[in-house]
Amino acid sequence: MLPMLLHVVAAMAPHYADRRAVLHTAAAAAAGCCGGLNAASAAAQVPTSWTLANGVMMPTLAMNTAGLTAEGSERATLEAIDAGIKHVDFHPGIERDGVAKALKRKRGDAPLFLTTKIRKPPVGSTPAVTAELVFRQIEDDFKVLNVDKVDMLMLRDSPDPKVIQAQWGAMEKVLETGLTRSISVINYCEGSLSTILATAKQPPAINYIMQHVGMGRDALGLRKFGESRGIRTFAYGAVGEPGPSDELLANPTLLRIGKAHGRAAEEVALRWALQRGCAVSVRPTTDFGLGRSACVEGGACRDGLRKRAQAFDWALTSAEMAALDAVSSPSGNPTLFSTTACPNSFGAAKAST
Repeated sequence: MLPMLLHVVAAMAPHYADRRAVLHTAAAAAAGCCGGLNAASAAAQVPTSWTLANGVMMPTLAMNTAGLTAEGSERATLEAIDAGIKHVDFHPGIERDGVAKALKRKRGDAPLFLTTKIRKPPVGSTPAVTAELVFRQIEDDFKVLNVDKVDMLMLRDSPDPKVIQAQWGAMEKVLETGLTRSISVINYCEGSLSTILATAKQPPAINYIMQHVGMGRDALGLRKFGESRGIRTFAYGAVGEPGPSDELLANPTLLRIGKAHGRAAEEVALRWALQRGCAVSVRPTTDFGLGRSACVEGGACRDGLRKRAQAFDWALTSAEMAALDAVSSPSGNPTLFSTTACPNSFGAAKAST
């Protein structure tokens, strides 16, 4: 694997088809997701997996390790597998380390879809340096995970368009060599997506953004913009971010609908996002906040993941979906954790206070 990475860094001639043909093919493959904005309520119409534009099968429910310790990530990964969740979404560093330990302990040969992210480069790095950092991180992560590829790599945005384009070029090379099966982006607003698409040979398979009841069916029109260009929507924050929203979980509409189905408000929130045509990444429980999450030994983490895994076992009616669509608070920014390249980001708000 390491010689392959060094070869990619040194030089690599592109072997992609014409960029416009690739973009057209991806848009056609995502046509079903664009229809997700008008998804019907039948349970059978919420798929447990998607076939991405390049033929990769992606489970549409993922366990999100954000904020967990290494021990918590290990435990949550194993509990997710036991609950029937086949997709783990993690960050590099301690979360990755916990997932690596879980992979060593995993029972059976059932595949686990691995999604991870490229770190934001240091401020002021040149485009060439940031492209190099993509390869260096992959080399480090694969050693720890003891894998020769992952299923999805996600790229964060940057205030510098040249950095975005340079790093995306590196991601395309990683995809071509087979070190990842798909490449995607995280917290990309319309402007950042346009930056990538201006030079991309391979468009992102996914845009990973926040979606929850109260934001409406398509906050800022970002889903329509991406999905019409072949970029599907993978949602985080179904109960709010950076911590669970007390307002959302106490919303009378969610509570009323949950009572009718014997479900908690958080389960209604998850089902709404899935039924609206998103894939969804979920925390193990609602015990999380900025930079922290919990999956301690005992029943809460196990029970939370089992409840989330049951999201495909029931459905909201058309009337219930309409009622949830009409909820207008709490609102939210779909690219909350973007850089200052996108408007109203969490980081920009913190810097201004």
